[in-house]
Amino acid sequence: MSNLLEVSGVSVTFDGFRAINNLSFQIGSAELRAIIGPNGAGKTTFMDIVTGKTKPDEGRVLWGEKSVSLLKMNEAKIAQAGVGRKFQKPTVFEDQSVQENLLMALKKPRGWLAVLGYRANSEDLDKVAQLADEIGLKDALSRKSGELSHGQKQWLEIGMLLAQEPQLLLVDEPAAGMTLAEREHTTDILVEAAKTRAVVVVEHDMEFVRRLNCKVTVLHEGSVLAEGSLDHVTSNQDVIDVYLGR
Repeated sequence: MSNLLEVSGVSVTFDGFRAINNLSFQIGSAELRAIIGPNGAGKTTFMDIVTGKTKPDEGRVLWGEKSVSLLKMNEAKIAQAGVGRKFQKPTVFEDQSVQENLLMALKKPRGWLAVLGYRANSEDLDKVAQLADEIGLKDALSRKSGELSHGQKQWLEIGMLLAQEPQLLLVDEPAAGMTLAEREHTTDILVEAAKTRAVVVVEHDMEFVRRLNCKVTVLHEGSVLAEGSLDHVTSNQDVIDVYLGR
């Protein structure tokens, strides 16, 4: 399996602080990966680099079968190329229904005229119904998004990202603030999504990471400290010293 994303030798410094230090990371085209590490390990900066929010001082970030450089693209172009990102705080249109939120997110021509003249056809409505089923909101399609629970808003936002058909989904601490049942359902959504695309989950919650049952990358001081199964990395003495031993 070829790599979808290949980060190699990437470093970035902010005001003399090296946030990312000679980082290398690869992920395949249908793979689930968890990234863990202490605060300040570079997890958010890593996502900022992949999405074009931050440009590194050195290194390469290659994308897709043709190994195109993401560093030559701006944030919008990277998103169009197939990189989707979900931040910690869900951002949904609270006054719109679940269905309307998902319809707005569908991958469509996005010119002004297309948006102004947009009417959902049956194909779009079917797609949205299928997405709602995948994220567990099938029975909430007509509800206003503002009425949803915190966990349901998170699922809706994941659904809105999936509607854009990304090849890589970056998800930041999805389990934060969720009930146990919501967290279990979130695991199911992410595991299912990773069957057809790459999904990277940045998370602090070890129980949540264990349930994802995937390869884990541990970051520390901006580079990879260990990589492998959760059992493998959590028995690594360096990982215990810098992260788990606290």
